[in-house]
Amino acid sequence: MIGTGVLKGMAVTLRNFAGSYFDKERLITVQYPEERDPLPENYRNFPFLVYDGDDPHAGLRCVACQICEKECPPQCIYITKSKDKKPDYVGKPQFYPAVFDIDISVCMSCQICVEVCPFEAIKMDKVYELSRRERFDALLMDKNELAKSNTYYHEIHPVEATEVDAALAKAAADAEAKKKAAAAAAAAKAAAAPPPTTASTSTAAVTPPAASEVPPAPTPEPKT
Repeated sequence: MIGTGVLKGMAVTLRNFAGSYFDKERLITVQYPEERDPLPENYRNFPFLVYDGDDPHAGLRCVACQICEKECPPQCIYITKSKDKKPDYVGKPQFYPAVFDIDISVCMSCQICVEVCPFEAIKMDKVYELSRRERFDALLMDKNELAKSNTYYHEIHPVEATEVDAALAKAAADAEAKKKAAAAAAAAKAAAAPPPTTASTSTAAVTPPAASEVPPAPTPEPKT
């Protein structure tokens, strides 16, 4: 029958409209900003930089490899690599971004920067209230605005952050085990090597021949 689908759709609309007065689960509209719907864990908006520890400068995971800058489709990431190295939160010298800017007026939240980052240094945030009164410099977020702690990352993406931390811990443990194995192999090789031999020099005195043992000189023949 023509129009049956329309009638069924209107019935669903009417049922939810009437039910919204009695059942809060059927209430679709919220009084924003006083009321806010909870965002799902996989919601993403704009990227942010993760740092470990308490110091955003020392704990920043980013080493300015610039892969995200190259792979970004709208080219909204701008990175300047440092000329020196700084110790990270565990004391290992690393390069760092002297400049790390993201233009949020251009970013399309595709998450490609997150997928290509080999250091788990950039992740997607849930903050969507980023409107500004100016259109130009105010929409360019620098690394001081982008840097957020690993604790914050656990708050907004608990499952994902736990998996990332486990993967990083495993990688660190594997690297440490490999380093110890190499050191043990080098020590075993040094212990198994034969001791170096030194050439001995003879100190025996050379005795000159006796006078009786010296043959007489030949007598010259007379000339005729």
